[in-house]
Amino acid sequence: MLGAERWVACAPASPARSREIVMTPSSSALPRQTKRYEQKRQAILDAAVRLFNQKGLKGTTLADVAQSVGLITNSVTYYYRKKEELATACLVRSIDVLEGMIAAALQEAAPEDRLRAILHLYCDKLAESASGDQPPLMSFSDMRSLTSPHAELVFGTYNQMFRHLRGLFELDSDPFLTRAHRNARTHLIISVMHGVRHWIDHYEPEDYRRVADRVSDILIGGLAAARSGWGPTVLPQMTWPSAEEVSPEAFLRSATILINEQGYRGASVEKISARLNVTKGSFYHHNDNKDDLIAACFERTFAVVRQVQRAAEANGETGWDHLCAATSELVRYQLSDQGPLLRISAFSALPEAMRGETKRTMDRLAQRFGSFVVDGMVDGSIRPLDPSVAAHMVDSIINAAVELEWWVPGITPVSAADLYAKPLFMGVFTPEAEAEAQPASTARIAATRASG
Repeated sequence: MLGAERWVACAPASPARSREIVMTPSSSALPRQTKRYEQKRQAILDAAVRLFNQKGLKGTTLADVAQSVGLITNSVTYYYRKKEELATACLVRSIDVLEGMIAAALQEAAPEDRLRAILHLYCDKLAESASGDQPPLMSFSDMRSLTSPHAELVFGTYNQMFRHLRGLFELDSDPFLTRAHRNARTHLIISVMHGVRHWIDHYEPEDYRRVADRVSDILIGGLAAARSGWGPTVLPQMTWPSAEEVSPEAFLRSATILINEQGYRGASVEKISARLNVTKGSFYHHNDNKDDLIAACFERTFAVVRQVQRAAEANGETGWDHLCAATSELVRYQLSDQGPLLRISAFSALPEAMRGETKRTMDRLAQRFGSFVVDGMVDGSIRPLDPSVAAHMVDSIINAAVELEWWVPGITPVSAADLYAKPLFMGVFTPEAEAEAQPASTARIAATRASG
């Protein structure tokens, strides 16, 4: 998702008019908005959301949507002439649902209660969707594949929602909280919320509110035990393959960026080649086919995460040290010249044959973060909390760190961990001055003394 700083200037002059364009039939002679008409339109939106979430924007056709609701394609085009109009309507509807949750939650007095309320409402919605009582929310992973004028409308609406959520951090009590801090923490919360959708189905829908409580507890209270402070161990410099020239690594990085932006089906051979300014012939000189390249992109991401996790485990004394070091290094990697990692959302559009082992590897690497959390609880460096939920949350913020440059202008690989990861570890409402005053971790002290 692109950030507010880029897209707010592109917002349409009349948002209400733009919404009307995508939320009403394409015919110029509109019939009276009957109950039956509205029910059919909502049924089309519900079906489209499910298909977009399952197959991605590029992998879904209007014919697919029509078939899923027992209509012919022309019946769908009466409501939404083009697929992008339909996708835009689905996205705007989902953003509006989130806006409603935020508006309701902001009625609470204390920031902590507001955050709890948002997460309760959000997980209640996910539970209703899982039970079939309500339509699902649409994933925002393919937003960047939209073109004008739909992109301006969706990003303008999303940015407005982001600004309202940022109201959680308009705190007079913390003069050290800059706009960059507020934007990074808002993106952190949204990243955790989006991530919840990918793993909450491990639980029964009736337990989703309990999940919301545990996520809230970690966001508000952080991960740190009383004696632990933010000071990630600086890991030994790792060597990554160069992607500067036309090489297998260059194709992997180019494909990863495009898949993150446009989904599996949107990252065509032509687009991957064009990004490197080479021909399709050059692509096939280095790669047998697109599916093999995508599989290699996942393996590249898994290899980076494994290497960082192993280095973190070898260079710290506590579970807290290991978790801080691994998270910080991976957040930095996301914004480096070698990054990014492949987004979790790319998994949903993979061909069925590629999903099984890929999903198992993703889960194993996420649970290694959980092992660090358990180690920390045993050695006293991490407070008692749900290690599985914490692991998923860490994995989610690493996954979404690639978008930080859109939301926090001027952020760098060096500053990213402090602005973005530290609030999860220390608590999103912990005053900056207080967080900075915490003692450094033992491994950090040891590293500093050794270098001195």
